Amino acid sequence: MDVVLIIISYVVMMNLVSFALMGIDKYKAKKRAWRIPEATLFLFAIFGGSLGSTLGMFTFHHKTRHWYFLYGMPFILIVQLICLYLLWQSPLQFSIL
Repeated sequence: MDVVLIIISYVVMMNLVSFALMGIDKYKAKKRAWRIPEATLFLFAIFGGSLGSTLGMFTFHHKTRHWYFLYGMPFILIVQLICLYLLWQSPLQFSIL
């Protein structure tokens, strides 16, 4: 398998899971059931699911009253996009045998 395809698959999966976690946590909040820890939501965002977390947060209107989510999730997304841009512009060439 191509390395780029593996990376793209990973990022897509992380974003889908992050989006779903926001929806699940919102549902559980309404039912006053066991909740997904905030640290877990942030970890999924940091490890590649920042777009899904941000979209899920605004789609489900979940955690939008918490400043650390309202500014933190988009901040993580922006940092990841900047890093991606810098990697893309890098003169380094990566290859796997």
